[in-house]
Amino acid sequence: MRITVLGAGSWGTTVASVLTRRDHESLIWARSPAVADEVNAKHTNERYLAGFPLPGRLRATADLAEAAAHAELLVVGVPTGAFRDTLELVRPDLHPWIPVVSLSKGLERDSLSRMTEVIKEVLPGHPAAALTGPNLAKEIMAGMAAATVIATEDLTVAAEIQRVFRRGLLRVYTNHDVIGCEVGGALKNVVAIATGIAQGLGVGDNTRAGVISRGLAELTTLAVAMGGEPATLAGLAGMGDLVATCISPHSRNRHVGEQLGRGRSLDDILAEMGQVAEGVKTVHAAVRLADQHGLAMPITRTIHRVVTGDITAERAYDGLLRAHPAGHESEPG
Repeated sequence: MRITVLGAGSWGTTVASVLTRRDHESLIWARSPAVADEVNAKHTNERYLAGFPLPGRLRATADLAEAAAHAELLVVGVPTGAFRDTLELVRPDLHPWIPVVSLSKGLERDSLSRMTEVIKEVLPGHPAAALTGPNLAKEIMAGMAAATVIATEDLTVAAEIQRVFRRGLLRVYTNHDVIGCEVGGALKNVVAIATGIAQGLGVGDNTRAGVISRGLAELTTLAVAMGGEPATLAGLAGMGDLVATCISPHSRNRHVGEQLGRGRSLDDILAEMGQVAEGVKTVHAAVRLADQHGLAMPITRTIHRVVTGDITAERAYDGLLRAHPAGHESEPG
């Protein structure tokens, strides 16, 4: 199959590599011509995957029209802030009816839309799916075992995409609950910032475990309020992705939180990273969704106050677990 992956960051490049090794004719679109040239000439992407050789058969281009026209399956791994604009640019050259798979974990800040909703709006008639789960790019490039989820309402389409992605130690499951999968993937980045702050402050593993657990309760509550299923959030797209993102030193969102916990400014952290930490943007949309559904979501709201500069990271943790009187564990808050 001819597959195009839009976005040559660490995850987009990893997915393109997996698909190439699955014997698909994969083409990756890089915004930077220099990155595309490096992939083609040196079979590396040192900025995002330093030290990992890429398949020799993987091709790259900086021409978006060429990338779109190539695709029999389109995989979109650009940041959520560029997601809609990128789809609008590829639309004129995209073959009709081909499936479009989102790799991007976040919410559109203004519309509050999930990425599959953006796909359906910009590319009507194209089956929309999300690939999500505990998928740290460098571990998959290193050949370590991992599990992921293809989420789309049409399980026949999901099974076909599952067949395309399945390779070696990458175990691919299907799920019809797109809302639950996408909300889990988006909100876990916010909780990862919170647990990163805990790491930076050195407040202890008990605190981090408490924040992760109550963070899971928050994202489950929001997903269910939006129409998702609770069981989804206990699986790979919820708990699995949450744990990986909160504990891994490879996690960008955890890194942001850790640096905030050490007293650094958000602007300095993001400038130094040179990469997107989706939780910083998603938290704004998450708070608005919490307001719409009348949800407390104290961890999310606290991280929003940190990100907007209303309070310091240290002050956030002074009272984070005491923000509201604790009720039954099954209740939010």
